[in-house]
Amino acid sequence: MARAYTSFVAIGDSFTEGLNDPGADGHFRGWADRVAERLAALEPGFRYANLAVRGRLLDQIVERQVPEAIELKPDLVTFCAGGNDLLRPGADPDRMAKTFARAVRELRATGADVVLFTGVDPRDTPLMRRSRGRCAVFYLHIRSIADLYGCHLVDQWSMQSLRDWRAWSEDRLHMNAEGHRFVAARVCEVLGVPSEDDWRHTWPPRERVDRRVKLREDRLWVREHLIPWVGRRLRGTSSGDAVTAKRPRLEPYA
Repeated sequence: MARAYTSFVAIGDSFTEGLNDPGADGHFRGWADRVAERLAALEPGFRYANLAVRGRLLDQIVERQVPEAIELKPDLVTFCAGGNDLLRPGADPDRMAKTFARAVRELRATGADVVLFTGVDPRDTPLMRRSRGRCAVFYLHIRSIADLYGCHLVDQWSMQSLRDWRAWSEDRLHMNAEGHRFVAARVCEVLGVPSEDDWRHTWPPRERVDRRVKLREDRLWVREHLIPWVGRRLRGTSSGDAVTAKRPRLEPYA
């Protein structure tokens, strides 16, 4: 029988903040908000906080968001981090796993249920294809950490519905509303929470795209997304430098 959750804190980076799933209030919605909606419908007085900020690295999330989540004393915590680290040359998935495990141990010590995530297989993602090996190592560590500390695990690597570009936004790095909807459905299933959506979505066949059209799309992506991303890496800046958490406190979620 599923546990009745009265409070939920989400921590992480842009994936958990909800890029690029537009919300009605000017903020991004995302899978975490979608899960909170389902939990709020089941439990009167339910409260929700989302501490995630785009661009954050694993160490930054562990140093700031994890202590904030522990202080809030929720029943449920979702923790997804490391994707931005894996994009960087020289990322060490073994070192990252030690940091990740320490944070999970602290979160579980509070008595909260914790949900962890593997990432999506990056073989179809231009920015992350070359990092597939270290991604696989890190996500195997996460599976082991989930087993060791009794956490729920959302395995995005196996989600074929996310292998289609129709689940992703124009930057080819963040999911769109459909992608977030599939992830929310998977989280609900893992938690034993009813959901109207099915993450085992089968996309209809796509029409063949003219090669010239594809080349124009690729050039546009390089100009509008890849070059700015590389520029931020070279300058040592982040898209989240001026961004704060959209829901920093546990508050009722309508």
